Amino acid sequence: MITVSTVIKNKTLAQVWDYFTNPKHVMNWNHAGEDWHCPKAENNLEVGKSFTYTMAAKNGEMSFDFSGIYTEIEEFAKISYILADDRKIFVTFQETEEGIELIEKFDPEKVNSEEMQQTGWQMILDNFKKYIESN
Repeated sequence: MITVSTVIKNKTLAQVWDYFTNPKHVMNWNHAGEDWHCPKAENNLEVGKSFTYTMAAKNGEMSFDFSGIYTEIEEFAKISYILADDRKIFVTFQETEEGIELIEKFDPEKVNSEEMQQTGWQMILDNFKKYIESN
């Protein structure tokens, strides 16, 4: 299991939850580098329902859908889902003295190194932190 995390300052738990799950916000932060973006996001935030986020290179050379089915949702606290390739993802939200701690734990895929996957997911989470703290 790979873990990435961040702490969001000066935002409420409800704001962090909304920015993390609302498609209008997801499209603004869900990319690992400046040469990628998320031109489309759909989210049905209910157990048994799905989400699909399109990740695309800005130059149009490559894109893919990141999608999954929700297995557990505890509002303002926890989200669990299974990706199309059966990998499990666990996201937790917790108030701390420093701010709202967001932790993602996920099963690695078999194509890229675990270090590369951790770096990429951390970059996306860092984009989330930057986006929410500046809005």
